[in-house]
Amino acid sequence: MVLQIVTVPCLSDNYAYLAHDPGTDETAVIDVPEAGPILQALEKQGWTASKVLLTHHHADHVQGLGDVLARHSALVVGAAADAHRLPPLDQAVGEGDQVMIGTEAGRVMDVSGHTVGHVAFYFPQSEVIFTADSLMALGCGRVFEGTMPQMFDSLSKIAALPPETTICSGHEYTRNNGKFALTVDPGNPALISRMKEIDAARSAGEPTVPSTLKDELATNPFLRAADGAIQAQLGMSGASPVEVFAEIRARKDAF
Repeated sequence: MVLQIVTVPCLSDNYAYLAHDPGTDETAVIDVPEAGPILQALEKQGWTASKVLLTHHHADHVQGLGDVLARHSALVVGAAADAHRLPPLDQAVGEGDQVMIGTEAGRVMDVSGHTVGHVAFYFPQSEVIFTADSLMALGCGRVFEGTMPQMFDSLSKIAALPPETTICSGHEYTRNNGKFALTVDPGNPALISRMKEIDAARSAGEPTVPSTLKDELATNPFLRAADGAIQAQLGMSGASPVEVFAEIRARKDAF
């Protein structure tokens, strides 16, 4: 039985997620930007949070935890490598470790780059990964603490998952990410078509996440650094993908 996923808008542009196993009635909260919307979503569904999975230490992903724990006796799971900056953890995890939601086993993936110690949680049976600020819809997180090769390797891990995988990322940045993507991949018909869908969704007040890995592979320039058209657009034909990735990230930082 696959997990039921609820997307919870928080703050101005953050997303938290609820992942519910209907067989055991266990529910995990993934990241806690603020408590109010998460508590409301749990109440609306009639679910009780039994776990909180934290992807990284930034305040806009953890600052609502205390108020959630005041209402729900949940175990807190996060990266051992980031434990010194995270709220107190009940389960400290790292690359390859297992996290259970009900009867489904998830795999912890180290996706350092945005921060050192950032993790993603991949649940293969449900074909979903919670990526927060590593891989985003049409983008990726700024490389604040890690290196460009490190971030490239982290995104490459995610890119190697089955294309049907749902990407539950942490922010509503898709429209701006797409505008930038068109500057480095202007002739991509899949990207042009996706941007029309994104503009329509945002004009209607609808979220653009989650997305699918299939769509990201076709349209997200940070996963397409080996693409000849993008390399030519950047004047980097024949350069290594990690060099091209670094150039794309630098241009996005200045965009």
